[in-house]
Amino acid sequence: MNALVVSVGEPDIELASDALWAIGVVAVEERVLVGGAIELWTSLGDDTESVTEALADFGWPWRFETIDETVSETWRLHAAPVWLADDLVVHPQWVAAPATARPGTDLIAIAIEPGATFGLGDHPTTMLSMLALRSVMSADATVLDVGTGSGVLAIAACRFGARRVDAIDISPASVPTTRHNAEINGVADRISVSTTQLADVDGIFDVVVANILAPALIELSNDLLRVLAPRGRLIISGILAANHQHVLDALVPLLVVARGERDGWTAITLQR
Repeated sequence: MNALVVSVGEPDIELASDALWAIGVVAVEERVLVGGAIELWTSLGDDTESVTEALADFGWPWRFETIDETVSETWRLHAAPVWLADDLVVHPQWVAAPATARPGTDLIAIAIEPGATFGLGDHPTTMLSMLALRSVMSADATVLDVGTGSGVLAIAACRFGARRVDAIDISPASVPTTRHNAEINGVADRISVSTTQLADVDGIFDVVVANILAPALIELSNDLLRVLAPRGRLIISGILAANHQHVLDALVPLLVVARGERDGWTAITLQR
């Protein structure tokens, strides 16, 4: 497993960290070395060519370091399936899919290998977004998944009946991870994944799902409105149940048609 290591001076810690967040990392560890030198450790996945391309204009020296996966991935021993409904479960790829909890129902089991995206489908916002997707999905719908991570929502959309899903994420690690997960779930022929910026996405979609944080939702609001089809549904999450009106204000004239809450987070479905 490759770690991305950035060498910075103390005045540049915040700037370099922000630059890493902007290209899609999900965690940054600051390490102070003997003598006072500072390194920022993170990961953008093991596709070194894609990571190198993403860092072409990066302003600080960086390198790859190989780390011991037996130490870094002990969390896998404790990963477990996550039930969203009696007939819907997301489970780690290395854990067998459980039997349905409701006799006589057809189980939808989604297997996920998070890779460097850390997206296993167990965060409340992901769970809420998936349930919202299921409630609005119609046969033959087109879907745009903004901030796809490991591809769990894109895959779920296909399992719920979507004809085609475009999945985008600023993190290079998302591309190989989502492709792998689409393949193991049998939906690779319906998912296109890339690091395309939302501003560069052409066309319109019946359903747009954006499970990203509030500042990003506001920043992308004009493009979210642009790519949503007439009478289309926009599902937003990554926002706090108690503090999200500013996000809704940025998405006027869309109207709220449904919402769900879990552990202080919310997912909201809007329609033109």
